[in-house]
Amino acid sequence: MARALYIHWPFCLAKCPYCDFNSHVRERVDHARWQDALLADMRHEHELAGGEPLDSIFFGGGTPSLMPPALVARLLQEAEALWGFAPGIEITLEGNPSSVEAANYAALADVGVNRVSLGLQALDDATLRFLGRLHDASEGLKALEVAQRHFRRVSFDLIYARPGQTVEGWRAELDRALAYGTGHLSLYQLTIEPGTRFETMVRKGDFDPLDEDACADMFALTRETTTAAGLPAYEISNHARPGEESRHNLTYWRYQDYCGIGPGAHGRRGGLATVRHRKPENWLASLSRSGHGIAEERPLGIPEQASEAMLMGLRLREGVDLAAMAVRFGIAEDQLCDPAKARFYESQRLVWREGARIGVTPEGMVLLDALLSELVPAQLVEG
Repeated sequence: MARALYIHWPFCLAKCPYCDFNSHVRERVDHARWQDALLADMRHEHELAGGEPLDSIFFGGGTPSLMPPALVARLLQEAEALWGFAPGIEITLEGNPSSVEAANYAALADVGVNRVSLGLQALDDATLRFLGRLHDASEGLKALEVAQRHFRRVSFDLIYARPGQTVEGWRAELDRALAYGTGHLSLYQLTIEPGTRFETMVRKGDFDPLDEDACADMFALTRETTTAAGLPAYEISNHARPGEESRHNLTYWRYQDYCGIGPGAHGRRGGLATVRHRKPENWLASLSRSGHGIAEERPLGIPEQASEAMLMGLRLREGVDLAAMAVRFGIAEDQLCDPAKARFYESQRLVWREGARIGVTPEGMVLLDALLSELVPAQLVEG
């Protein structure tokens, strides 16, 4: 059963123009009401998911570093009382690197948070303004310094392949980022997501996305540079020193069960997909009405689970074990992955095979979406 818990805090001070996450701007948040609601949602999920001690907890958002440390402490206290904590549990909190939030880092560390993921996104002021960030570069780097004093494990995000960015410019920024010495980096290519302000701006001709060749060059540079620095990619956009990979995110990518609470949170338990109400007010109303925030609870068919497990697992450097996957889902190996296409892409050095394990090479990762559609059959059939 689930050994990971995701807690969604949906509030931000402003909505970034590239963001398609479930985040909302509100003038006022009733923290006491939100504490009661999150505790109720957590208790309901525990009644259904049971069990084993938690191996990871992840506070995502939104901007969970805006949560009062006392609220974080109360949620952790309840999670431990319900599930228990496995030795060495990873407790991550996402945050924006502002001075306001950095002031909470010592208190957050004191209540049990032991890993933070900071949304720096860029290291220069002009880019931060373009990305709609409220912090400037100096403030962000000061927050990073504070985080490194208080937390043993620190990660930060950068967005590259931005309009007008050059390979040389990204190389300099990446070298600078690596010099800060964190054990984990999340490095994302800028994508224009549907429904975002950036999509509207591109449609109106306000800016043009970077061309595909330049994006591919930057992707290759990113992997080469992080590998040389001792933080190789363990997932298509995530890089870490050995042992500092995000344990919580590996739960998703290895297709293991996890509980998700809070507005818009997704979860997976016992063959069911759960989705909470997205809008904060609707989620609160559901808690008052039903004692939980679940909007949808949908059975996952075995073929769907197997397909999702393949698509997620092939994002990872470790790939997937087809023999183990076949046993897990009762689907033949040649149904999980097209053997003829796998052999062809292996000959092109885009795919690797080691016994029953298959994965995507560094050269193939730049073409991952296309490869996944080729390797994983659209319709899997139970054996």
